[in-house]
Amino acid sequence: MTDTTEQTTEPTATPTANQSSASLIKRLFKGYIRPHIGGFLAATFFLSLGAGTTGAMAKMIEPIINQMGQGHERGYIVVAAALIILIFVLRGLANYAQAVIMNRIGQRIVTDVQQQLHRHLLTADLSYFHQNASGELIMRLTNDVSIMRTAVSECMTSAFKGGLTLACLIGVMFYQDWKLSLIAFFVFPLSAYLVAYLGKHIRRYSRKSQEETGRFAAFLSQIFLGMRHVKAYGMEDAEHERIKGTTEAVYRLSVKSAHVSALASPIAEVLSGLAIMGVILYGNAQVEQGATTTGALFSFITAFILAYDPMKRTAKVNAQLQAGLAAAQRIFQVLDMKPTIVDKPDARPLAVNDYTVTLDHVVFHYPDGSPALRDVSLTVPHGKTVALVGSSGAGKSTIINLIPRFYDITSGSVTIGGADIRDVTMQSLRSHLALVSQETALFDDTIRANIGYGRPDAPLEDIVQAAQDAAADDFIRQLPQGYDTVVGESGIKLSGGQRQRIAIARAMLRNAPILLLDEATSALDNESERAVQEALRRLQKGRTTIVVAHRLSTIVEADTIIVLDQGQVVEQGTHTALLAKGGSYAKLYGLQGA
Repeated sequence: MTDTTEQTTEPTATPTANQSSASLIKRLFKGYIRPHIGGFLAATFFLSLGAGTTGAMAKMIEPIINQMGQGHERGYIVVAAALIILIFVLRGLANYAQAVIMNRIGQRIVTDVQQQLHRHLLTADLSYFHQNASGELIMRLTNDVSIMRTAVSECMTSAFKGGLTLACLIGVMFYQDWKLSLIAFFVFPLSAYLVAYLGKHIRRYSRKSQEETGRFAAFLSQIFLGMRHVKAYGMEDAEHERIKGTTEAVYRLSVKSAHVSALASPIAEVLSGLAIMGVILYGNAQVEQGATTTGALFSFITAFILAYDPMKRTAKVNAQLQAGLAAAQRIFQVLDMKPTIVDKPDARPLAVNDYTVTLDHVVFHYPDGSPALRDVSLTVPHGKTVALVGSSGAGKSTIINLIPRFYDITSGSVTIGGADIRDVTMQSLRSHLALVSQETALFDDTIRANIGYGRPDAPLEDIVQAAQDAAADDFIRQLPQGYDTVVGESGIKLSGGQRQRIAIARAMLRNAPILLLDEATSALDNESERAVQEALRRLQKGRTTIVVAHRLSTIVEADTIIVLDQGQVVEQGTHTALLAKGGSYAKLYGLQGA
């Protein structure tokens, strides 16, 4: 077993959980809507056209009603009917055009946000992925982005369309009778207050629901990847109960959100009913007194009824908007995360001829203050092999992880050829390294692509040679599609030893001057291990190599063996010298019966 460095400095992040709706909307507009302002203006034109036709339809009711039943005006009725058809055609075309434009913009925003999130996550510190489940991060890239798209495109469409339509219809109402309009208008401020009040609760429930959905995805990812152990330990029922608890939480939150959203509708219905009652009573009195015509009253009522629909939809739009803003909060939390391990402004490419690796008085602490490395100083000379040994938690893998700057030291320095690794670009630093660990990282792709990872342009003959050097060529050729065989997620279709030999072949193909081997042969059987050890010996010639090994028999030929205990160097020397000393190394060697 090797130690890990999962407890590391957490990336700094700008809190977004308490941002107001206004600030979130402003950020959405600036980052994602403004680049598409031309499309939004085009959509607004068609939305305005649709709203205008709705207002015109309400206004035309008055002359039609007033002229009905008067035979000598039959021609006017025919023209009016034709105009009604034209209005509906224009309205349909306008709705179609704006829907197509807004859908295209919405999908473009989804794509842009997903690409931005993915690029940002690739720059995150390794510790960020240790502290956040992969399923949760996937939900940010998929579910949250989709919900945010609804807020940006569909809600904006409904808000613009409803607002413009409402403005046109209100204009018709005031044109017909301003007194009747004032009677009807008491509904709108009450409805607006109701929508704003309920929106706060909807957003809170939506955010919690999205968090639980992310937790659900994380659980599923863990279960599917560990299905072999789930079945081996008979944990199917326990895992089902865990998933059941999460899905029930999502259900309860969704129901609460639906209840709050639905509450707006009956209240709006009652308010609108009272308004219509007042309009009918007052309007009828006006008609009886000859102050207005029946057609004008019908036109007013038609405008009010048509205005009621966009007003009622405001509650639904607000629910979608609040869910979208909750999703935006979660997305911005990721985007606001700032990695702590970055290139200095004046960082330069690593350009050395001497690949001696030196740790000088290195101290590394976990966030809680407990030390992982205590004043460690060691040197790995150019072209030599140094092995790190010790009990689990001694600090071996921590040292391996510090060299590529997966984590930064607390104090001291790490240099390559005299160049401090914090003064060079990470890309150039890591291009000089090849890493093989006990945790083989294979992708759901072909064996050829997995070996060539990091050198996608490598010719097949180089990939085959690397596989031969890693004692992998024989088993690869026995697979159904040979080097074109897809290995499955995390290489699930291969055995542990086969996966590790693929990872070793990848490191061999990289041909880097510095090799980091963290339990590189831990999953190999004895026969495969002997073959790979011989290949590694050939690979190590002329290269600076740091080996972390649990089986001490694999590192007896190392130029120097360094023994670590509780984050400190307690012994170092050759295998023979350390055995003769009879100290910690001799005890470890004896315990393994080597």
